[in-house]
Amino acid sequence: MTATSTRPRVAIAHDYLTQRGGAERVVLAMLRAFPDATIHTTLYNPERTFPEFRDARIVTTGLDRVGALRRHHRVALPFLAPAVNLHTIDADVVLMSSSGWSHGFATTGKRLVYCYSPARWLYQTDTYLGAPARSTPTGWATLAMRPALRRWDLRMARRADRYLAISHVVRYRIRETYGIDADVVPAPHRGLPGGFREPLDELADWADDGYHVLVSRLLPYKNVGACVEAFRGLPDERLVIVGVGPLEPEIRAALPPNARLVSDLHDAQLQWVYAHASTLIAPSIEDFGLTPLEAGAHGVPTLALRGGGYLDTVVEGETGAFFDTPTPAAITAAVRARAARAWDPDLIRAQADRFTEARFSAALHRYVDELLADS
Repeated sequence: MTATSTRPRVAIAHDYLTQRGGAERVVLAMLRAFPDATIHTTLYNPERTFPEFRDARIVTTGLDRVGALRRHHRVALPFLAPAVNLHTIDADVVLMSSSGWSHGFATTGKRLVYCYSPARWLYQTDTYLGAPARSTPTGWATLAMRPALRRWDLRMARRADRYLAISHVVRYRIRETYGIDADVVPAPHRGLPGGFREPLDELADWADDGYHVLVSRLLPYKNVGACVEAFRGLPDERLVIVGVGPLEPEIRAALPPNARLVSDLHDAQLQWVYAHASTLIAPSIEDFGLTPLEAGAHGVPTLALRGGGYLDTVVEGETGAFFDTPTPAAITAAVRARAARAWDPDLIRAQADRFTEARFSAALHRYVDELLADS
């Protein structure tokens, strides 16, 4: 702490604020925990991320002056490490919200890394791309950069004063990748069953009878296409997909009559979608099972892929059920089995209540205080 300061200066760092996803929701929770914090990030596109960021103090790197990179942050991959290296954050503690870049920011103070996963494109390249890396030009470009980026990533990770993992599977990955033992601090959810809901005209005719809902970015490893194919063979069931991403044109073109895709929803609309759903379908490979908690706040059960972060948030037989492979056949079987059983909404809500923002905030403050005491 500086001699002229009466309170520790806490800053927040995040990879890029160019989309609406679970990590960006976590950053907003961090900001509510430390409302005086400035957010540092490589790129910021206010039109594509949550509107609440407009009220925050946000400092960006020089890359943000390039409009094309703000619109398509994946194109910036070759330039992100140098941009992060050149940006210094002046704070007593920097809370680094990272899935690959923000843990590299230079800082005058302590580094507390909150890790969603070691970078997928570096350590799970084929899974991230949805195909063998050597089968596409993008994959070849990623492979060419990977050795240097892995060296940079490992060096940045080992500069941290403390690592936190969003889930137990991520804790394992951090240990395997970096040799670092991390504590698990689950993310909070923003399911607001008593909050304002704004109906969606596109789903008005489905609201009374309900539907299955899938909330996801439209990326290869999210397995949304497999879910679409499953519902093609379930004509008596309905599927609502909420999401945006590179695969949107492909998925939209493949939708059967009993499936719909809606995009760019704000929170009140998403809460309405959850409130009218009968089941959440979660077929992706996730670092943390956030959507089962958001749906669970409304008493909605989950059918999830067995693995990853869903193992932390779905209680089998109580709040949902698992399927073992992200294939149309496995998803179809899970949907049919779900129709034969009843779920207790109160048990489902009780599980969601274990992952509150108050607990998350208290944990962050405890770790920040420990780092300040060490200094």
